[in-house]
Amino acid sequence: MFSGPTLATAIQLALTPVFLLTAVGSILNVLAARLARVIDRARTIEASMPPPGPARARAVAELIALDRRMRLANRAVTLCVCSGLAACLLIAALFVAADTSLPASRIVPALFVIVMALVIAGLATFLMEIRIATRTLRVKTELITGPPTG
Repeated sequence: MFSGPTLATAIQLALTPVFLLTAVGSILNVLAARLARVIDRARTIEASMPPPGPARARAVAELIALDRRMRLANRAVTLCVCSGLAACLLIAALFVAADTSLPASRIVPALFVIVMALVIAGLATFLMEIRIATRTLRVKTELITGPPTG
């Protein structure tokens, strides 16, 4: 069982992965909101699909981009959820190692590297989704180039 100093040390060691887990939760919140917006936009376009012609071609092109964004956002969510699970395993390993004679010198660093690799992969995938979103954004020229003021 934990003694006072051992428990305090275990809690101190677990703080970093707990903060990391909090950050992952915040990232997941942003990713889920973006994914929901993409899905809503795709449903709106699908519900009002124009007849064959240039407008339909634009709608189909936007749906293709939205589909790619959905896949990337979903992949980013999956990677971040896996990093959160690995962070939980890291916290558990720290407590188990502190309370037993099991050596943690290999498992704890390996789990930390796995957590960080998954967070990095999730953020990189999120960046890819953002790049597609900004690349496909088209603002009508007449909306941003009005008559000069002054």
